[in-house]
Amino acid sequence: MKRTPLYNFGKIFVQSFLKYFIPYQVNNRENMPEDGKVIVCCNHVSISDPVRLAFTQQRQIFFMSKAELFENKAMALLLSSLGAFPVQRGKGDKTAINKAAELLQNGQALGVFIEGTRSKTGEFLQPKAGAVMLAYKYNAPILPCCITAKDGGLPKMFHKCIVSYGKLIRPDQLGIESGTGSEYRSASRMVMEKIAELRERDLETFLTARI
Repeated sequence: MKRTPLYNFGKIFVQSFLKYFIPYQVNNRENMPEDGKVIVCCNHVSISDPVRLAFTQQRQIFFMSKAELFENKAMALLLSSLGAFPVQRGKGDKTAINKAAELLQNGQALGVFIEGTRSKTGEFLQPKAGAVMLAYKYNAPILPCCITAKDGGLPKMFHKCIVSYGKLIRPDQLGIESGTGSEYRSASRMVMEKIAELRERDLETFLTARI
């Protein structure tokens, strides 16, 4: 799929500069399908998380972003040009859901921070059900991803993070049969467990490799 012009510009001209400020190591980036619909589910520890994910993949990831970021017109234009779109958190935002559905039906990569908000400590928060609901309704695989800083805390400028991608989770592996709330919650916890497994491995990498 083609990338939006501003996103493409950032990949070509900005990435090589910014990577010195937010260095990263990436594992298993090849787990991202080369094309077709997919939901990238990641933990959320920094405002720079979308940038790290964008830098570690060739495909453009279209992120759901909190609606408050779009209140400023200039910021809204910038974010929209980068492929982000607003979501009203905790309100069952139908407009955002419809936009996400449109992206998936057009074979795009949708980015969702499964906890719904940033962690203030680096520790995981309770996962939300939106990503697995979209996966079930639109038959889209989920790609678990974890951003891990040293000691499991919050990322710091000039300090390397590890960005790891897990194995694709097919919709039929989510255990959702009729779309009930309990099924969505169970599936969300399962995805979060996959993200946690990536985090545990990467914390061990920090300890043994001293990166």
